[in-house]
Amino acid sequence: MTIRTLLAVLAIAGSAAGLNAQTSQRINAGKANEYGLIYNLPRTVADIYLVAEITEEAPGEFHNYARRHLGVGNAITAASQSARLTEAVIVPRGVADPEEQWLAQFKNGSTTSILLTPDNIPVGSNIENAPETAAAEIPQARDAAPTALETEAARHAITQEMARSSSTSKRAELAAQRIFELREMRSDILSGQADNMPSDGAAMQLVLDNLSAQEAALTAMFTGTRRTRTVVGKVTFTPDSTDVDGRVIARISVTDGIIEADNLAGAPVTLDMSVLERGELPVNEKGEVKTFPRGGVAYRVPGRARLSVGYAGNTVATADIDVAQLGVVFGLNPSLFSDKREPSMAIFDPTTGSVAELGPVSRQ
Repeated sequence: MTIRTLLAVLAIAGSAAGLNAQTSQRINAGKANEYGLIYNLPRTVADIYLVAEITEEAPGEFHNYARRHLGVGNAITAASQSARLTEAVIVPRGVADPEEQWLAQFKNGSTTSILLTPDNIPVGSNIENAPETAAAEIPQARDAAPTALETEAARHAITQEMARSSSTSKRAELAAQRIFELREMRSDILSGQADNMPSDGAAMQLVLDNLSAQEAALTAMFTGTRRTRTVVGKVTFTPDSTDVDGRVIARISVTDGIIEADNLAGAPVTLDMSVLERGELPVNEKGEVKTFPRGGVAYRVPGRARLSVGYAGNTVATADIDVAQLGVVFGLNPSLFSDKREPSMAIFDPTTGSVAELGPVSRQ
């Protein structure tokens, strides 16, 4: 039976078993597939989640009077936008390698099974369920919080006299006076000297919060406002057998956030990769490379690489990951899994194809 025919038979068998295609599926060796099980070894890719902060600054109405009335010398004087990469999360993941499709051949009468991911990568042999793994924490985008001038308290902070005045200089003077009045009111409440003290602790906190919000709004009219939103983008990188030096994988734009690498409207985000270790074939006690077992259950001996994400001359994130394609392929003897007295089980890492655990079925 050809591999193509076997694939068709296995697809029908998987559907008939009613397995959840969104999680994993089990294929069993039997007469229908001539006791041969087909699967793909994985190729390791790295999903790189980029987190950027986009900041917008706006001057306050009274920024020219900030030093005179409040003694503030660093008020925002002009509108501006800026962006920076604050975080990068590197998450390795396995995808089926079309060039590494394998057939494991078991002896007649075998009841061996292989558990596969939805894209045909093995997670185990002779096991009931895929092992649970901790999901990586993926960063989330966040909208900008309202500025001090966008709160309800900001409307209450404007006095009638300020609203009626047509002179910017006069309004600035009145706003500064109101700031000092609010500070005095808060001080009186905290010291217990206010004429109308709040009835209890909760009421006091409400009053203090409102006074602080009004003061913040009036102060922002002098110092300006700053609002920051967080955007998240994902870049998928597939390592090969060579080092990578300063490859541009994305760019950060003050207007559009995270953009593609070939869009020159932003500052570059770079990736370095250095090969730390290459997987090697196992050897026997004489130091000789072992022979691939006939009909063996193929697995990978991965290599290891260091990935570093850089921005504006700084390293933002570094991760050492196991990489399937930096290694070699070897096989487990199929008789391990079809032994009638003491069959073995194996758990494979679907990210690299390596053997994570090997032992008797009774160990489960």
